[in-house]
Amino acid sequence: MRRWWPGRVPLRLRVFFRGAFLLLALATVALALSGLREERRLSYRSYRELFEKNVEQITSRLQHPSGQLALLNPTLSGAALVPLHPLVLPFSAIDFDDRAKAQQAAEMAGCLVQYPDRAQLCVAIGNNPSAGGFIYAVGTFASGPLVTHTPGELDLDAAHRLRVAVDMRGQSYQWLAPLEADPQQKRGGVRGRLPGFAADGAGHFAALPDRDFRGWLWQDSRCLDASSGASATSGASATSVAAATTAAPCLHRSFFSVRLPVALFHAEFEDNPTLVWPPRDLNAIRVRVQAFGPGSETPLFDSNRPGAAAPFALTDLRALLLKGETLRIRRLGGGAPTDVITLSEAEQPEGRSALLVSDILRRLPVEDGTQSIAARRVVATPVGEFEILMSGDLGSVDRGLAVVAGRLVWPLVALLAAIALVWLAIEIRMIRRITALTQRAAAVNRQDRSAAELIPDFRDLRSGDELGLMAGVFSDLLQRVQDDARREQLRAEQARTMWHAVGHEIMAPLQSLAALHGSQQDPGQRYIERMRQAVRVLYGSASPGAAISSATLQVGSLPLQQFLATVAHNAVHAGIDDVRFTGPAEPLNVRADEYSLEDVITHVLSNANRHRTPGTPIRIALARVGETAETRIRNQGPRIDPALLERIFDYGVSGASPGDGSGRLGQGLFVARTYMAKMGGTLWAANTDDGVEFILVLALA
Repeated sequence: MRRWWPGRVPLRLRVFFRGAFLLLALATVALALSGLREERRLSYRSYRELFEKNVEQITSRLQHPSGQLALLNPTLSGAALVPLHPLVLPFSAIDFDDRAKAQQAAEMAGCLVQYPDRAQLCVAIGNNPSAGGFIYAVGTFASGPLVTHTPGELDLDAAHRLRVAVDMRGQSYQWLAPLEADPQQKRGGVRGRLPGFAADGAGHFAALPDRDFRGWLWQDSRCLDASSGASATSGASATSVAAATTAAPCLHRSFFSVRLPVALFHAEFEDNPTLVWPPRDLNAIRVRVQAFGPGSETPLFDSNRPGAAAPFALTDLRALLLKGETLRIRRLGGGAPTDVITLSEAEQPEGRSALLVSDILRRLPVEDGTQSIAARRVVATPVGEFEILMSGDLGSVDRGLAVVAGRLVWPLVALLAAIALVWLAIEIRMIRRITALTQRAAAVNRQDRSAAELIPDFRDLRSGDELGLMAGVFSDLLQRVQDDARREQLRAEQARTMWHAVGHEIMAPLQSLAALHGSQQDPGQRYIERMRQAVRVLYGSASPGAAISSATLQVGSLPLQQFLATVAHNAVHAGIDDVRFTGPAEPLNVRADEYSLEDVITHVLSNANRHRTPGTPIRIALARVGETAETRIRNQGPRIDPALLERIFDYGVSGASPGDGSGRLGQGLFVARTYMAKMGGTLWAANTDDGVEFILVLALA
C-alpha cells in the first residue's frame, strides 16, 4: 500500500494526476454513451417515421391495379414463366378491340411479362365470370414491316401470324391467327385483324376461323431505334430509304390483343351458374403465344423463351421492409381470415462486439422505448377485401445500431488505451521519481539522522529533463550542506578544546583573586564570582552559544530596586559612566538570578554605551506594571533599523563588523535575552524619538 500512497505530498500529486486521467477516461466513455443514446433516440424516431411511410407505401401499392393483381395472384412469385399461366386481372375484362384501352389495362395491371428484344406479354382472365370464359393475351414484339394475309387464301404461312396454344385439364387448344388488313385502317401505322383458325387433334387447321376467337394487331410507324433506317412516313426518297434499310433494318413495335375462347369455361358456365371464379386450377393452365414472320418457322417472339422477367409480386414487397419488420396479408370474408403471405426482413448475425454494444444500448434510457409497433390496413379488391398487418421491432434498430457502433468499439478502446498508456508513462516516468525525490527530501528534515546520513542517493533520479536537473541540483546542494556541517563540527571540536584550555588557565588565577577579595563588602568579589560563573558555564561546551543556551540559573527572590541602584553605581567600574537610575519608593522583589541578571543589565548598558551620543546619560527607570516589574534602559543616539529590531538578539548580529579590531563577537544581547527567558522574563528593543530603549520585564516574587 505504501508503494501506491507513499506520503502526504505525493498523495496530493497522485490524486491530481490520477483524478485527471480518470475524469478524462470517464468523459470519453460518457461522450460515447451519450452519442449512442442520442443516436438510438434518433434511430427510434426515424424507424417509426419510416415504418409509417412503409405502411402507406405498401398500402398504396396494393391498392394500385398492379398491387391488386399481386393480391389476386399470390402464387405469382413462385410461378414458372415457362410456360405461362393466366393471371386474374383486377378488371372484369379487357377491351381488346381498342389498342389504347387494352394497352392501358395491361400496363396498369402490371401483368406484362418482360422478354428480351423489347417483347412483352400478358396472359390473364377477368375477375368477373359474367364476362365469359375467355383468356386474354396482350403483348408486343419487334418486327419489320407487316405482311398481311388475303382472306380466302389457303396458305396461312405467307403472312405475319400468331400461334396460340392452351393446355388445361387434359385438353389442348391451338389457333393460328394470320394478319388480315383492316379496310378501315387510318394513317399512322398498320392495323389488322387476327382471325383464329382452330386446329384439330391431328394438327390441321380449320378452313374457317373461330368466330369466338378475336384479335387485333397494330404496328407503329416509328422505328424502335432512332438511329435505324427512316420510317415509312418520313418523306425521304426511295433510294435513301432503301439504303438506310440495307444499312440498318428498321424494326417497329407490334402490339397485339387477343381473346381466346375456352370451351371448358363455357361448359362450366352452362352447367353451374354459381361456379367458383377464378378457377382453382388456374395455375395448371398453360398458355403459349408465338409470332412468326411470312414463310418462316423461326418465331419472332415466343412466350416460352428463357430470360423473361416476372411482373410485380407480393414477395417484391420484401425490398420495402425495414430490419425487424414483418408484413402479413390475410384475405377477409367467408369466415375466418386466411393467410395469403407473410414477409419479413432477415437480419445479419451480430458479432461479439455488436452483442456487447447491443446489450449496452438496451440499458440506455430513451423516451417511448416501446420495442414493438404495429399497423393495420384493409385493401378492397373486386373479388374481396385483404387485411394488411404490419409489425415492426425497435429491437432491430438496436441490433443494427450495434453493428455500426461495434465498429467504433475498437477506436474507443484504443483511445482509452492511449489514455492509460499516457497515465502509466507519467506515473512511471514522473510521479514515481517525484515521489522518490519528495521522500528523500523529507528525510533530510528529520532530526534523528546523523550528518553522514543527511544526503540520500539521488543518482537514480538524475536525467536530462527538468526533474533530473532538479534532483542533481538538490543533491549538490545537500552535499555542500553536509560539507559545511562537517566543517562546523570540526570548528566546534576545536572551540571546545580551546574553551577547555581557557577555562583551565583562568580558574586558577580566579581562585587566588577570590582569596584576596574574600570580604563580603569588597566590590571586587562580585565581579570575581561573575567571572567564575561564566567560566563554569562555558567550560566543557562545544560553543559559546550552546553553553549559554544550556546554562542552569539559580532563580530566587531579588530586591530589584536596590539591585538596579547598585548596578548603576558600580557601572563606572565597568567603564560605563553617567548611568542614572530612578525607581519607585516601595521595594519590588522579582524572581531572578542575581549574577545572571547583572550580566543582562551589564550587556544592555554596554550596548547603550557604544551607541549613545557622547556626553548624554544612560537612564534606567523602574516601574511596577501589574504583577510585573518593568525596567527601561534608554540612551540617546542613532536608531535601530526596524528590520533589525528582533535580529539584534541573535548570536553574532549585534557585534561590530568583521575586521574592525574591536574583538566583539556579537553575543551580549544574545546572552541577555537568553538569561531573561530562563528567568521567566522578556527583553525587547524599541526606537524612541531621540534614540533606543530596551525594556526588561520580570515577574514579581
